[in-house]
Amino acid sequence: MPVLTRLIPSPVVVDIRRGAMDDLAGLLADQRISSSGKLAIAISDGSGRALRERLAPVLPGADWYAVSDGTIDSAVKLADGIKGNRYDAVVGLGGGKIIDVAKYAAARVGLPLVAVATNLSHDGLCSPVATLDNDNGRGSYGVPTPIAVVIDLDVIREAPARYVRSGIGDAISNISCVADWELAHEVNGEEIDGLAAAMARQAGEAVLRHPGGVGDDAFLKVLAEGLVLTGISMSVAGDSRPASGACHEINHAFDLLYPQRAASHGEQVGLGACFAMHLRGARQEALLMASILRRHGLPVLPEEIGFSVDEFVRAVDYAPQTRPGRFTILEHLNLSTDQIRDAYADYASTISS
Repeated sequence: MPVLTRLIPSPVVVDIRRGAMDDLAGLLADQRISSSGKLAIAISDGSGRALRERLAPVLPGADWYAVSDGTIDSAVKLADGIKGNRYDAVVGLGGGKIIDVAKYAAARVGLPLVAVATNLSHDGLCSPVATLDNDNGRGSYGVPTPIAVVIDLDVIREAPARYVRSGIGDAISNISCVADWELAHEVNGEEIDGLAAAMARQAGEAVLRHPGGVGDDAFLKVLAEGLVLTGISMSVAGDSRPASGACHEINHAFDLLYPQRAASHGEQVGLGACFAMHLRGARQEALLMASILRRHGLPVLPEEIGFSVDEFVRAVDYAPQTRPGRFTILEHLNLSTDQIRDAYADYASTISS
């Protein structure tokens, strides 16, 4: 008998609204994630203290673990602290680093992970990947998808606006990532998952075409939903392909070549996505993307994040080395440094005209 459907790893609950964090205890009990209330909650060493004071009275059975950084060592330390305490679940309460540390720790001890995001800086909040710093720089580790995702729009508004802007760049970059995936399919026959591609692309398009901004609840909800859908698209695909293309290779190159000067993830991938769309000949799409990123206060030229043209050219030239085996427009064109420089000059002229 043929398989007529497939099971998609996804959270049992996604709660995105104002005041969602105040109902966290009830949500966990109602969904049978933690009827006993015995939880291990990972928070940041700094800003997490205020959230602990707010939530501790309604989560009396929880133990709180302060996480100092987003390293593999911190994740292992958290897992060691959690192990053997008979918790129902692990809660990652914070930004991307805290959630990634909690994801890895939960996977290591075999517990479900609840992601409670306090900012919308990137799509990792619901992805099956934990990105952690290690002795060799930064690594991506496969983990289960969170069992629940909670995003309180009131809390998101309290975070610096630059975090929301970063998430905008990350979401919009999906459009370029999926185009790279389709290119790899056309040129090399790489298998493409149509459902994962559709989810990632539509998440990006929804953010790209929404008329609102960072101070608008309706826009924040669309952005949050887009980031969650992007994470689920990676679960569907089985890897990061729907949301990682040339733009992310350029981002990784910035991080590796200029570790003390790198901008936010979303700023770098947004810039990379615009340039990648231009390289593939999609000039109108690149123009639209650049105009929307500018409207949200995001960079579209390297000097806007403190890099010279020469440094940008070097990053683009180095980018394919960051993801061996991944095929994008950069690998397809295989440009020399002089050709990259010429392409950038054309790009800068096009989006500035």
